[in-house]
Amino acid sequence: MAKRVLIVDDAIFMRNMIKDIFAGGGFEIVGEAANGLEAVERYRELTPDLTTMDIVMPFKSGIEATREIVKGDPKAVIVMCSALGQESLVMEAIEAGASDFIVKPFKAEDVLSVVKKVLGGA
Repeated sequence: MAKRVLIVDDAIFMRNMIKDIFAGGGFEIVGEAANGLEAVERYRELTPDLTTMDIVMPFKSGIEATREIVKGDPKAVIVMCSALGQESLVMEAIEAGASDFIVKPFKAEDVLSVVKKVLGGA
């Protein structure tokens, strides 16, 4: 059974890029969110196996959304997506409960490698 993925990013082109990567890797995309508020709501509705989370988003940051999701579901698997130069934010995200991170711009094989690692080789 394919692992279910929720994609969170405020840029639609980035969501589409990530969606293509996961679809090509045999994952099922169960939902998308464009900001941290939507991310928390969609996570609760869908309970995905994996969530990709942008850090800088309107209304609620990816770090705040991660913290809230993990508080409600300590087993949530969240991979942060950050741009170069956001290392301090990445560390804050890991402290908030993120499992790992991917630095933008990224290659499909790098994304799938990180995801397989955090999902235990799925």
